[in-house]
Amino acid sequence: MRIDIPDGKDAIEYVWGEMVPGIGVAASNFSLAVYAHTTLGLREFEAARLRIAQINGCVFCLDWRTERDGEKVEAEFADAVAQWRTTDAFDDRTRLAAEYAERYALDHHGLDEEFWTRMTAHYSQLEIVELSMSIGSWLAFGRLNRVLGLDTVCRLPSGASPRAVRPS
Repeated sequence: MRIDIPDGKDAIEYVWGEMVPGIGVAASNFSLAVYAHTTLGLREFEAARLRIAQINGCVFCLDWRTERDGEKVEAEFADAVAQWRTTDAFDDRTRLAAEYAERYALDHHGLDEEFWTRMTAHYSQLEIVELSMSIGSWLAFGRLNRVLGLDTVCRLPSGASPRAVRPS
């Protein structure tokens, strides 16, 4: 971890809530809003989220699975996201969500008219804005947690810690 955490303090609560309360609390509220107010389907939401987690290498984000109404994506979903170009497990919207996340993170200048033609054929403008804000949140906060080394001390809602091994 890159930040010194006082004994007895939860790392995430300390960094996000106590160190920079004017920024951290607002960032946390934005991060939570992405989950609470999404109109996107679970599969496209998770495809974009997991692609960003794979790019960022955030251990916590890689372990997390969004749950809606008691449902989560299948166990093999993350592997399919990594293979979004060739997997037969995705419909067009899910594949586009993974592609958009990757290009948003790695080559946003390369989002050309051909891409936008495909994107607007499958997503409304409202959905594109929502997906863009969600991807921005995951990119920023997952990367922040990874860079500062907080991603291995985050706690899943079950109370479990993410796997201790960082991806290379």
